[in-house]
Amino acid sequence: MTKRIRSTKMATALILAAGLTAAPVSLVSAAGGGGGSGSAPSASGPQYDPAEEYREGVTAYNAGSFEQAARHFKKVTRVARRNGEANYLLGLSYMKAGKPKRARKPLENAVKYSPDRIEAKRDLALAYIELERMDDAQKMHAELNALNTQCGGSCADQAVLAQSVAAVESALRGEAQASLGPSLEAFDDLRAKDELYYQAVSAINRDEHEEGLRHLRKAALAFGPHPDILTYQGFANRKLDRFDLAQAYYNRALAVAPNHLGALEYFGELKVERGDIAGAKAHLATLDALCDFGCFEAEELRTWIEKAQS
Repeated sequence: MTKRIRSTKMATALILAAGLTAAPVSLVSAAGGGGGSGSAPSASGPQYDPAEEYREGVTAYNAGSFEQAARHFKKVTRVARRNGEANYLLGLSYMKAGKPKRARKPLENAVKYSPDRIEAKRDLALAYIELERMDDAQKMHAELNALNTQCGGSCADQAVLAQSVAAVESALRGEAQASLGPSLEAFDDLRAKDELYYQAVSAINRDEHEEGLRHLRKAALAFGPHPDILTYQGFANRKLDRFDLAQAYYNRALAVAPNHLGALEYFGELKVERGDIAGAKAHLATLDALCDFGCFEAEELRTWIEKAQS
């Protein structure tokens, strides 16, 4: 039982109370993998504190105010503690502020909660080296090297894998470490950020889910804990039969936006696929309560449940 992510046109972009500049967009996701809003993250992001704190953290990071950036990212992790991107940037902010001891735990969390983020593995290895935890650094180097060998020079992440292995090997030899982390300057450009999101949507609509996830990793770093992006990450992993990982992303989406229609629907569908009809019905009951006059998400999940029971 498969389907494409639904899309729609948006006439005008919304201006958030959080203070984002509106950017006109043409083709955006509706209730599909990204769910509910019908517009791109910068134009339609819900008004919740983690997103605003994340934006302020990026601004401070770009300005070189790393301790201030760490304070903002720390607030994000208090609300969205399993958000890999916020943990990653929190760790990087501590590293750049000269506090590697404080950087270690959030970088470890980044690797734990975003295991496909290669840069986090690299920078955790570099942090271990700075802390003279050489056994831990060697283990992370071995993990990166195994991924690089598995890639064989032909996967989408080949360039970053090769660069990461080389950076860690250089640091292990005692040579000067490369600059930590990604460049965040582009994240000040809303159109550039939204383009990452559109590229992910387009790839997923073509059933190119691995490619979509690659773009979603970039979008997640740009936007922080945004429920549309988290729901897409769940959707793409689900289509790749990575059900446990999909469930983790759906849970994170609902942690920051408990009434997110897309996450409720797609998590319910995942529960149907896993044989948890009672759990799916609980999601349907929530959708029915939220949609006073009915909504597509509720009807779609209802159809999944009825087919599973027929």
